[in-house]
Amino acid sequence: MKEKELLKMKTWAVVGASENRDKYGYKIFKKLKSNGYTVYPVNPNYEQIEGEKCYASVLDLPEVPDVVDMVVAPKHGMKVIEEAAEKGIKNIWFQPGTFNDEIIKLAEEKGLNTVQACVLVELNANK
Repeated sequence: MKEKELLKMKTWAVVGASENRDKYGYKIFKKLKSNGYTVYPVNPNYEQIEGEKCYASVLDLPEVPDVVDMVVAPKHGMKVIEEAAEKGIKNIWFQPGTFNDEIIKLAEEKGLNTVQACVLVELNANK
């Protein structure tokens, strides 16, 4: 599945969302929201981000998002892939630096669609 197809899907979870405005987890969360997406922040270190309830894991989300955007290192992402498959999530968007051969292989074994690209770049390119 290609970037443009995933960008048409409107419910996303950002794993690694952050309150720190300098971090990509914050920038991606804000950019998706400002583009009209329903976005669930996922980070066990926060109760909320920008007034939105923040979830400790994708298993805690109130609905199954169309896409999970990974903004965490591969060593943390392995567990997220397992949980995403368990939750019934089908699409994983890997930001640069969040994937390696091992995590891509796990996602493929779980039957997940993957994209490796920067969502900020892709959103700007699709305007």
